[in-house]
Amino acid sequence: MEHDLWSDVELRHLQTLRLIAQTGSFRLAAESLGYAQPAVSQQLAALEAMVGLRLVDRRRGARVATLTEAGEILVRHADAVVARMLAARADLRALAAGSAGTLRVGTYQSVSARILPESLRRFLKRWPRVTVELREGSDDEELLVLLAAGEVDLAFGGVPPDGPFDSVEMVRDAWFLLTWAGSPLARRQAPLTVGDLRDEPLIAFRSTSSTEVRLEEFLRGSGLDPRIVFRTDDNPTVQGLVAAGFGSAFLPALAIDLRDPRLVRIPMDIPPRTLAVAWHRDRTRSPAAAAFVATVLEVCAELDLPTT
Repeated sequence: MEHDLWSDVELRHLQTLRLIAQTGSFRLAAESLGYAQPAVSQQLAALEAMVGLRLVDRRRGARVATLTEAGEILVRHADAVVARMLAARADLRALAAGSAGTLRVGTYQSVSARILPESLRRFLKRWPRVTVELREGSDDEELLVLLAAGEVDLAFGGVPPDGPFDSVEMVRDAWFLLTWAGSPLARRQAPLTVGDLRDEPLIAFRSTSSTEVRLEEFLRGSGLDPRIVFRTDDNPTVQGLVAAGFGSAFLPALAIDLRDPRLVRIPMDIPPRTLAVAWHRDRTRSPAAAAFVATVLEVCAELDLPTT
């Protein structure tokens, strides 16, 4: 029986190709791997011999190593293979740890403030031998990258897009316009519409998360080209600037702290954001992770979030 050279392809060959694609350089790929540069060239040559196609364009004088069409196809598969290996490593670590292991949770500001503290309190009371490690991201896309790489076990965010994820909805969070007490908008009697804000300076988030993108797409689809005067990903900064009269801001209920009497919350006819907790579909969800999700849903069911 003829030997199939594809069976000789190893993970190190695929990692070398991925790093050449990422860095555009044999030298930088070698530094990332801790190899001498000739070793990278040898591994690539061996991989090309195994698959029977040229994978990297080596034109003389080219300053950047670029993949051929075959290389682009193979590196997409290599990304998936490496992701599955990372998931397998995370699974085996979780299995070895058992109920006394570490649960890694990716989170961000509004969830951290209103949902996470009570969820952690209840979970750790029920699972005292589990250590919870928190990783905070600026948006849900950053957290999904960590989840895909096996660097966190669970991640909060919007409902994940297509990818190797499963999720469960936690809560639907209504959008409000937050403005200062002295604003004409705060004294308005008639319901406020998006169209009424054409001349209003707005404080907005810098994040390009799916939630923020959908909000701004909705505003533009409703005829409003937002006049954004400042962007930040810090909730207290947004609310401080609004309270000082520098502009208004669209914020979901979970992110709003009305203890400052200078702030006024105005309901808006904007579809609520849907928050979810997600995990990697191809990984085994540990009993502790499943229990944490159940605890989060329990806490969310008790939230009294305003809609008006």
